[in-house]
Amino acid sequence: MKISIRRSRRAAVAVALGSVLALTATACGDDGSGAGGDKGNEGSGKGQITFWDNNGGVRTDVWKEIIADFEKANPDIEVKYVGIPSDSIQSKYDTAIQGGGLPDVGGVGAAMLAGIAAQNALEPLDDRLAGSSLNGKLTPGMIDSVRSAGGGDELFTVPTSANNGTLWYRTDLFEAAKLDPPTTWSKFYTAADKLTDAGKNRFGYTIRGGEGSIAQALDAVYGQSGITSFWKDAKTTVNDPKNVEALEKYTALFKKNTPSADVNNDFKKMVAQWDSGDIGMLSHNLGSYQDHLKALDGKFRGIPNPTQDDGTRVQVSNPVDGLGLFKSSKNKTASWKFIEFAVSHASNSKWNESAGAIPSNTEAAKDAWIQSAEATKLAAESLNSGTIKIVQLPYYLPDWNTISKADNEPNFQKVLLKKMSAKEFLDTLAEQLNAAQAEWNEQMG
Repeated sequence: MKISIRRSRRAAVAVALGSVLALTATACGDDGSGAGGDKGNEGSGKGQITFWDNNGGVRTDVWKEIIADFEKANPDIEVKYVGIPSDSIQSKYDTAIQGGGLPDVGGVGAAMLAGIAAQNALEPLDDRLAGSSLNGKLTPGMIDSVRSAGGGDELFTVPTSANNGTLWYRTDLFEAAKLDPPTTWSKFYTAADKLTDAGKNRFGYTIRGGEGSIAQALDAVYGQSGITSFWKDAKTTVNDPKNVEALEKYTALFKKNTPSADVNNDFKKMVAQWDSGDIGMLSHNLGSYQDHLKALDGKFRGIPNPTQDDGTRVQVSNPVDGLGLFKSSKNKTASWKFIEFAVSHASNSKWNESAGAIPSNTEAAKDAWIQSAEATKLAAESLNSGTIKIVQLPYYLPDWNTISKADNEPNFQKVLLKKMSAKEFLDTLAEQLNAAQAEWNEQMG
């Protein structure tokens, strides 16, 4: 089994990186002219372009508002909106790269950026941004993040927003139980215990056991262990004994202080469960703010993930979302106009206010709604504090998504169900990550 996984990973890395390093492979869905043959596809700047929303259904309404605003300002351009759920966008892009049918513009999160860029499907945007009205108006840290996720050299997406791990808690339940806000891990575990009354179907916490569980679990693990780097001496720290101990403590919450249904919950089910039930705390991110606002009528707060008892804050990196321009576009001029408009002050502010996320546009980041959206304000202050320690997850590895999702989400469920130990889980994860990193180093060296 290990041999077959290793071979498939080596093949995937070789294929993806080969197109980057050699610049000879033309992604299917391209115009057939290779990396340098796209100059003739700038188009007239008029007509229809297609936009893929990588969080369709969740952000559809706000995107349709932005598109309507854009079409009013640019009556010669029509934007065809295609909303694709976040859990299927990666496969949609992969299929389109292989078989054709890529959009002109698409939402591309940092976690999937390396794999798409490695297949030579995205247009480098440095020159366009340098000559754009957006130049100098985007948060440098977000630019650095998406550049790093794309391989470190060229800019393949224009960042639109940053998220942050957030601990949401029910202020009414905490006040009734006379509990301090869960600002430290010690206070978090105390609250999880005290707010649990399983006989009355009340629980202190809801844990993410379904799709998307790995990054959230790693956030809790590194936050508790205090380890500040994902790599040490060319090996991952993920299975460090301190991380094993942290994961054991975290997963022990399952069924003791959490509902048993959590083992299968993705973020949508988890958020809906917290919004409608008697659960004290929820770990998610800023993106669920509007859901809580509608459901809980102000009886909640969102704070950055807990610190250690001495105030040290360690958290894993959260992917920066962005908009990419695909090389296969036959109308890059109109497509770039749409990207510029979408990341301009008004549109970027509108989108991020809807999502409760941190705007990439520095002018939008000063808008009044940020000051009134406490969770977003606290997240932005935390990220810009200068004291936070960020553990950078290896989004640049072409197999990061496979390793952190398909390969290990089922194993995390086994840990929750006590069919696999935390140490075995992290050792397996570490073995796969070390192999992927070694192959990356070999290809890049």
